[in-house]
Formats: sequence, C-alpha cells, structure tokens
Amino acid sequence: MLISITKNALNDPSGKFLFRQHALSSLKQIREGGRDLHVEQNSISAQQKQLLKQEGISFFEEGEADLVIDGKDGELVLSKEGEELLSDENWYPIIEYITKEARKTSLQRKTSETDISININLDGTGNADISTGLNFFDHMLDQIARHGLIDLKLKCKGDLEVDEHHTIEDVAIALGDAISKALGNKKGIERYGFVLPMDEAQVTVALDLSGRPYLVFEGDFKREYVGDFPTEMVKHFFYSLAMNLKATIHVSFAGENDHHKIEACFKGFARALKMAIEQNGRIENLVPSSKGTL
Repeated sequence: MLISITKNALNDPSGKFLFRQHALSSLKQIREGGRDLHVEQNSISAQQKQLLKQEGISFFEEGEADLVIDGKDGELVLSKEGEELLSDENWYPIIEYITKEARKTSLQRKTSETDISININLDGTGNADISTGLNFFDHMLDQIARHGLIDLKLKCKGDLEVDEHHTIEDVAIALGDAISKALGNKKGIERYGFVLPMDEAQVTVALDLSGRPYLVFEGDFKREYVGDFPTEMVKHFFYSLAMNLKATIHVSFAGENDHHKIEACFKGFARALKMAIEQNGRIENLVPSSKGTL
C-alpha cells in the first residue's frame, strides 16, 4: 500500500518548524507498519528531504497512491480517490487506520476438476462478483457476501458436464480456506455467532470459530433441485466449509418452501459469520480463548 503525504500534511502550519508536530515519528510508524510512503519531489525542501533520510524514513517520489494524507484548516485529512475517510488534528487516528492489519486474502485453487480464484475482504461492505456456472449457487454465495458484509470476488470453472458436485464442494473448500487465512491470528474477534426467519421458513445457525471443524445439520428438503442446485449438496457445502474454515457449525431449519429453506441457511450463516468475525476493541490484542490460541 502506497501512502501519499502532501506538503500541507508535512509542513508546520505555524511555520516555526520544519515539520508538523509528530510528523516524523508518525511517518516512522506508518513505515514500520509495512506501508510505503510517497512524497512529491517538489513538495518538500532539500533540508526536509535530508532530515527524512537521516531519520531512516524512506519514500518514493513517484507512484500511484492508495491513500492520501493532506492538511486542511489545521487538521490532517485522510482520503481515498478523492473521498474523505477521516480527519483529525492528531496523527494517531490516521496511523491506526492505515496500519490496522487488513483482513484480506487472495487464493487460487486448481485441480483436474475445478479452477477457482477468490479475493475476500472480511471488513468490506457486501460487494460481490461471483460466477460458478450455477445460477442458484451464485445467488446463495451472494447472500453470504451481502449479509456478512464481506467483499467477495469468486470465479469457478468446474466440470459441470459431469455434475454439480465438484464445483459446489471445491468452492466450499476454497471459501473456508480463504476466510480462515483472512482471519489470521483471530485476535480481537467475537468468535461466536447465531435465528433467521424467511417467510414460513426458519433457520438457526450457531457458529464457533474454534479451530475445531464440526458440522451438525438438521432439516429436510422435498425437492431434488432448486433451480440448477441439487438440494443434497446443501449439507455437503456446509460440511466442506466447516472443515476448511476450521469452525464448528450447527444448522437447523424447518419450513415448507425449499428455496426459502436453503436461502435462510445461507443468510443465517452469513449473519452468524458477521457476528463472529466482528472485532471488539476491548480485546483487540487478545485471542478469545482460555487456551490463548484458536
């Protein structure tokens, strides 16, 4: 990630000092957080540039920035693509925003049966771009992204000429693996999540990001297919997901309409996942387990 620092952000508004108060120590923290800095060549003096080098603060003079720190009316302003993200008179909120570990991952999984690519952001807004070749499955995966507030880009080319099994199973494997990797050390998460009604159907999903994979699945379907999705694969999807997410998942449901029941299962899981991955500031450096690890 490249962070662009403008002249207004660097310079002391009073003109008494070479740099704004705490600018040097803050730039060091940003660099130590694994982020790169961009400072335009003409925006700082030779003396300022020399001092940055003396302090061991490396920077680029060219490049396309992901975020911009500017100074305006005595405050620091952090923006992305022209949209203001936050402003404060102090550096700390900006440093915290920039250096906070992003819970994102990209994953490729290729076998003789499927070719899958996933990009996931657990701290997203529910944006989804999904294509598996199975329209109903795409719709269900979209529910996980939308109701879990996860940004998910997922593409799968599978041997649908054989049947749907490999595509659904391998997507579940890859998705579980991707979520697990994005969670990282799981510090600060709530860990647990759970009843969701959909018309006449009702589902209960209980989730524990325990590191111990297990599935309990209770409920029946009347139809063999809903759209192009075989109903027997619902349980297998959640089983494969639980094994690779390394989570305990309990799903129980009842209702009349199989479409509603399946969709309620996916939405219920999404809501449970949203609760479980939510970060709590009071335990941001702690793993929610008496064992100290999950």
